Amino acid sequence: MDKDWWRGSVTYQVYPRSFQDSDGDGVGDLPGITARLPRIADLGVDAVWLSPVFRSPMVDMGYDVSDHRDIDPTFGTLADFDALVAEAHRLGLRVLIDQVLNHASTDHPLFRESQSSRDNPRSDWFVWADPRPDGTPPNNWQSVFGGPAWEWDARRFQYYLHNFMVAQPDLNFWNLAVQDWALDTLRFWLDRGVDGFRFDTVNFYFHDRQLRDDAADFRVKARPAFKTYDMQYHLFSKNQPENLAFLSRIRALMDSYGATVTVGEVGEAHHPIEMMGDYTSQGRLHMAYSFEMMEDRFSATFFRETIQRFHRLAPQGWPCWAFSNHDVPRHVTRWAAHAADPDRFARLCAMLLLSFEGSICLYQGEELGQTQTDLALSEIIDPQGRVFWPEDKGRDGCRTPMIWEADAPGGGFTTGTPWLPLKAPQRARAFDRPRAQATRDTYKAMLRLRREEPALRHAPTRFLDAPEPILLFRRGDLLCAFNLSAEPAATALPGRGAPLLAQDAAWQGGRLTLGPNGALISRLT
Repeated sequence: MDKDWWRGSVTYQVYPRSFQDSDGDGVGDLPGITARLPRIADLGVDAVWLSPVFRSPMVDMGYDVSDHRDIDPTFGTLADFDALVAEAHRLGLRVLIDQVLNHASTDHPLFRESQSSRDNPRSDWFVWADPRPDGTPPNNWQSVFGGPAWEWDARRFQYYLHNFMVAQPDLNFWNLAVQDWALDTLRFWLDRGVDGFRFDTVNFYFHDRQLRDDAADFRVKARPAFKTYDMQYHLFSKNQPENLAFLSRIRALMDSYGATVTVGEVGEAHHPIEMMGDYTSQGRLHMAYSFEMMEDRFSATFFRETIQRFHRLAPQGWPCWAFSNHDVPRHVTRWAAHAADPDRFARLCAMLLLSFEGSICLYQGEELGQTQTDLALSEIIDPQGRVFWPEDKGRDGCRTPMIWEADAPGGGFTTGTPWLPLKAPQRARAFDRPRAQATRDTYKAMLRLRREEPALRHAPTRFLDAPEPILLFRRGDLLCAFNLSAEPAATALPGRGAPLLAQDAAWQGGRLTLGPNGALISRLT
């Protein structure tokens, strides 16, 4: 097998609760995903990534793991998982699974043992600290989900660290036994045939041993933050240099299994591109992604500078770009101000993202032009949405179930009541609707080009001068041009080309004309 198959690859993210329900309980499961794998393979991607399916109380929808080496009954069994991997491999798809190593659930046996006393064999497997003399937490670190990142425990008379929810205590990676346990967990899944891992919050593993306070973020003065977490510059609660040595241990393990891959989620607001470079250089992760392209910014200058900055700062590193995932509003809605119409815009985004140098992640439903679901507070399950409503409505709006059949009561997703509601705007882009198929056809055409044209996987990017809102660059002998606005745009462009894929684009007489959200992939002649 090609050990570098991941370079330029495209991975399709499945959110298991919302992909396909096989037993009518309203929640997606592994047999349901297995039944729909031919749809994913037909799209033309290289791999499928499953968000967590491990045993969990589901306080944070599976990111609070109570057993890292078993499947939650909500999703099925280990036998169901093995069947999914076998079917994916039969279809030519590789399988990546989420690994939540930074933290566990308070229901995890390891945490319960650690919590029981200060002198048990696993007493230091999690991050414990004494209170200050006045009883307050040991420092000012804040939780991503609001409030202090420390929770008092009356059994140990200490605080434990939780960078996320109170129910998600952080493991102590300063303890080599914890590192060994994490590597053994990876071996467990590699031995079952998985091809790689997506590492959740990969820059959070290590904390400052001295527990020094994080600094105030000077930018808050210019942009008020409604989360206390966003008021700090996280110098000590994450992003520690010791993280890099552990990533090298992970890479050595992965290399021993052959053609496997790792992709890390870099959750960092200050220097995400620089960190992506650090984490993918010198025998660490294969690739990394940040939320850089999953924010509100959308301009030719932004995309050009982001890609250039990565390759300038990390010439030996490798990026993985995405526009949407299970944690952010869907990009067709997020960037709606730049859309001539949602469907045309979805097709533009398909051609844009899949022309980028690096590897790519697509989120389920993206290929149908699916939009963000507008949910009322009473419909929200996500704890983030419940805490920060209405400034942040949480993540459920991008997690609503796939709709396969617009007119079926359960949308073809379930014969029961779906765990999140199916609404009319999403039914309008069901898999069986022509407008959704038109967008899917563009994704399929672009994915076919990416397979057939080596330049789209491997050639370096050479950006060409063009005025906003036009993004213009070359990948080998291919010209890629995009109008990132809802109005027509044009620029002088000498030369000639043979169009390979186009949306409302014309290039003749030394002039390139792009209609609203127009796009062009052309071979230079």
